[in-house]
Amino acid sequence: MERRKFLKHMVAGGAAPYFLNGLPLSAFGAINEAALGDDKVLVVIQMAGGNDGLNTIVPIDQYANYATNRGKIALKENALLSIPQSDKIGLHPSLSPLAELFEEGKANIIQDVGYPDPDFSHFRSTDIWNTASDSDKQVLSGWAGRYLASDNPDFPNNYPNEQHPDPLSIQIGSVVNTSLQGPVYPMGMAISDPDFFYELLTEEQGETPTTLAEKELAYLRQVATQTNQYASSIKKAATTVSGQLTYEDESLSQQLKVVARLIAGGLKTKFYFVRIGGFDTHDNQAETGDTSKGEHGDLLAELSNAVLSFTRDLEQLGAQDRVLTMTYSEFGRRIKANGSNGTDHGAAAPMFLFGEFVNSKVFGENPILPSVAGDNESVPMQFDFRSVYASILERWFCVETPQISEVMLKSFQSLPLVQGAPCGFITANEIIEEKEILFKAYPNPLLDFIKLEYLSDGGVNLIQIFNAQGQVIAKPIYAQKTKGWHSDVYDASRFPAGSYFVRWQNNADQKILKVIKM
Repeated sequence: MERRKFLKHMVAGGAAPYFLNGLPLSAFGAINEAALGDDKVLVVIQMAGGNDGLNTIVPIDQYANYATNRGKIALKENALLSIPQSDKIGLHPSLSPLAELFEEGKANIIQDVGYPDPDFSHFRSTDIWNTASDSDKQVLSGWAGRYLASDNPDFPNNYPNEQHPDPLSIQIGSVVNTSLQGPVYPMGMAISDPDFFYELLTEEQGETPTTLAEKELAYLRQVATQTNQYASSIKKAATTVSGQLTYEDESLSQQLKVVARLIAGGLKTKFYFVRIGGFDTHDNQAETGDTSKGEHGDLLAELSNAVLSFTRDLEQLGAQDRVLTMTYSEFGRRIKANGSNGTDHGAAAPMFLFGEFVNSKVFGENPILPSVAGDNESVPMQFDFRSVYASILERWFCVETPQISEVMLKSFQSLPLVQGAPCGFITANEIIEEKEILFKAYPNPLLDFIKLEYLSDGGVNLIQIFNAQGQVIAKPIYAQKTKGWHSDVYDASRFPAGSYFVRWQNNADQKILKVIKM
């Protein structure tokens, strides 16, 4: 196919999205084949709108409190799905395809992921997740874009070339995700054509529309065509694959079908971003007669069906060992249902990872639910989302610690989310032993002070105190500690009466305790 066919309908300057299989696609950068973990792929699914974590993963060990706070949208306990990784949680009934992956040890859950001092604006919180910035900082580059730029310091000069012909990252189904923005360059192009994918395979070209600017538009397309260097590699990857499995005729499924085809076709692209929207469920989240059905259940069904189809397709195409899939949403929902059979913006929510090499367990504990939550009370953060990103860079892409800290703008907790073979941390399929995490905060209820005791493995220890809205109001400890027991006293006399959550973190360990201030 001529390059002008690949880039037709592109706006000069490369700012508009183009389409792959009827879905917009934006390509960025080029592969550095010398990098460790070079053949590994991360597929990121954005659950846009703020997913309700408490109705996605229900804490059945606190079901009575859950049901009281959730009222008419509470899922029935006997409808929840069990998984072998934990007997303390139940999955939403719509997630039965994902339960299949948990049974096979190809999925894990990271409980209550968020960030300190959450912002409940969709736009701003999404920006924070994509840039991996602190909530009070404005950062223009994305976490994945910084990583790609660090591995490709000469980009865009002489990119792509014979050794590096493929896009580094691909966005399907939306405008360019800020995660993929480099520190200097947007590292790519944007083309728009709803029939692009089939035209790419069949070498058909649509007509230039007849307008007063027809000649000028044709010229702009010709110029834009000359900037494209990726048509042949994308077409080669797409046409190499045949015999894909059948996917549902839903947006996310079709996005992932394209991704599976390109991965299996040998495209050496590190990141794929896809998107499913609609998770801003302020009203009519669940049907009154059957709470397993409704808007939220439909969204989770679309997600789980798409992920299972994608997983099975990769397996039969022989590409499953290369792929790790991650979900994220800009925030969670509040503990208490609102008056419209829905939920409002909250602090933290679970993330999922899928793949052959995931450490298939539930990371973290169930959130602590009050018997009656306040109207604005949120599930507190257990894990910083940037710890998830950093751990994927470390254990999937085999990035060294100094580079991770540079990419992530600071150091974050390392979590054993991925097992074995990719970077050699532990043997594949080795069982990671559980250990008792020893952390105490007392007296409880407290008056003027709180005593903190913890058994450290050595290294940095962090203690944060959150209010009921998920905001960090104090950081009593952030220091290097020797291995062994430590005890500190913190003055809490300035805290108003109410509920608080005390979070301790040391290496991969952390624990949250609830305390009451009289």
